[in-house]
Amino acid sequence: MSPSLPSGLLGDLDPTSDRAVFRQIADQLREAIDRGRFREGEKLPSEAELVDHYGVSRMTVRNSFSVLQGEGLVHAEHGKGVFVRPRPPVRRLASDRFARRHREQGKSAFIVEADAVGSHPQVDSLEVKEEKASQDVSARLGSVRRVLARRRRYLLDGRPVEFATSYLPLDIARGTQIAEPNPGPGGIYARLEELGHRLDHFEEEIRARMPSPAEVKTLHLAAGVPVIHLIRTAFDTEGRPVEVCDTVMAADAYVLSYQLPAT
Repeated sequence: MSPSLPSGLLGDLDPTSDRAVFRQIADQLREAIDRGRFREGEKLPSEAELVDHYGVSRMTVRNSFSVLQGEGLVHAEHGKGVFVRPRPPVRRLASDRFARRHREQGKSAFIVEADAVGSHPQVDSLEVKEEKASQDVSARLGSVRRVLARRRRYLLDGRPVEFATSYLPLDIARGTQIAEPNPGPGGIYARLEELGHRLDHFEEEIRARMPSPAEVKTLHLAAGVPVIHLIRTAFDTEGRPVEVCDTVMAADAYVLSYQLPAT
């Protein structure tokens, strides 16, 4: 016989409601998570405990868990149970992440963000090659035909959180350290400025969407977790676009933080 749940942890079902029983259970579990009764990383009651508490079948409980997994609130570990998913650990502060002082200290934006949360940053799946520019990239870079593409995956404490591809005009990047696997301290933005392209501003386009199968595999995404798709264009002080960065981020790993002027 399964042990009963603590009094008041979860409520009772409403037999008069038109809402499906499994959704009522999901509603109560969601509310308990939102109220902090189940904290990040904490295990939810087992199937047996919920079956006993609500007087329903195991399939009904599993359907309730599926609802919460689809919302990205929980994840299942085989043989262990269902756990509350941790909140996003990394805060991307748009007004600070590309500050010149970080480059002068030899730090890329990702390293700065990792340091802020006390995580260990890694980069893998690195590929650097010359290729034909897509129509979109070409238009963003001023109608260039070929680009240097730098593809890499970012990890925090061993967990993949982001996959990015930078596209740079060949007349800028070919034959420079930017074309090397390791572009050196401060990353490619530091190298661009050393080459005379002092950065002036960045433009970003952001949208949220569900991931492709390839993105699920690359970022090890759990069911129901969306991605943040960000395209950034870097401009130098002459107004020339010098890089386009196409980034796909695990939405459960980041908070995007912006400071906007009131004028």
